[in-house]
Amino acid sequence: MNLVVGVDAGGTASRAVVADLAGRVVGRGSAGPGNPLAAGPAAAHAIAGALRQALSGVDPAAVTGGVLGLAGTSACADPVISAALAQAWSDAGLTCPKTVVGDAVTAFAAGTCAPSGAVLIAGTGAVAAAIENHETVRVADGLGWLLGDEGSGHWLGMSALRSAVHSWPSPFASLVAAHAGVTGRDELIRWAQGLPHARIAALAPLVCAQARAGDPSAAAIVTAAVRHLTATLDSLGADGPVVLAGGLLAADTPVRDGLLAVLDARGATALISRDPAAAAAWLAARELPGIDPATLHAALLGAEDTPPGLPQPATR
Repeated sequence: MNLVVGVDAGGTASRAVVADLAGRVVGRGSAGPGNPLAAGPAAAHAIAGALRQALSGVDPAAVTGGVLGLAGTSACADPVISAALAQAWSDAGLTCPKTVVGDAVTAFAAGTCAPSGAVLIAGTGAVAAAIENHETVRVADGLGWLLGDEGSGHWLGMSALRSAVHSWPSPFASLVAAHAGVTGRDELIRWAQGLPHARIAALAPLVCAQARAGDPSAAAIVTAAVRHLTATLDSLGADGPVVLAGGLLAADTPVRDGLLAVLDARGATALISRDPAAAAAWLAARELPGIDPATLHAALLGAEDTPPGLPQPATR
């Protein structure tokens, strides 16, 4: 049996998929964070763990190729990181060649089999990338919470905090304070000054839920997020389909609703990113002899015209 392996290694988790050339997934694995910029050489251990789990019960010698979709690909310039990633491949028993691509490439391929277009990723952070022939050629934003990531989950959380302290007291401010575990405006300010980043980003679901419920403060934040994300996407000047990825855009949220409305008004093709680990496996197999890329993509990732309102797994 000829098999391929795909890995999606991000800042939150590493996921691996082993599939045959008919698009049947024969193994899945997951482990800890795999972004080497954030986790250093330890990221390779997580990637190896995900691979070993996915290959359980599978002969690694049957794997003919693999693609590693990596957040933080610039870290590969470090010989220590590069050697650690090679060792992770070996530790999983793999002897086949591997190709390392940026996670924007796998996120894009998780939404379409087209070779070129754009991907907009909004989770804790936010970044857009222009893709040409399955390579990233331009990037917009992705500058981190301090300098950018406008429209991201962290941005939503910071916007909620700003709205709460400026509109105190209000029903929305009370919900934000309750999330922080405080009861007063001054306490909320002190809490925010500590920059508990994970908990700030965790305000994003509250903002989305309150926007859906009609809260004007939350709705204004969501509208601003859509405006920022649209500007980030537009700055690429990319043609072709647009794939939406990340927790805010692959899931059913009012931020995604707003972006879909903008793209629909333009007549743009908007698609939802599904499983980037499976997309990495597809990238590994698409140019093998006898493979029809579109048929294999549909088998591994589903039809591209799936209505965006259907539940989809988030990629980040």
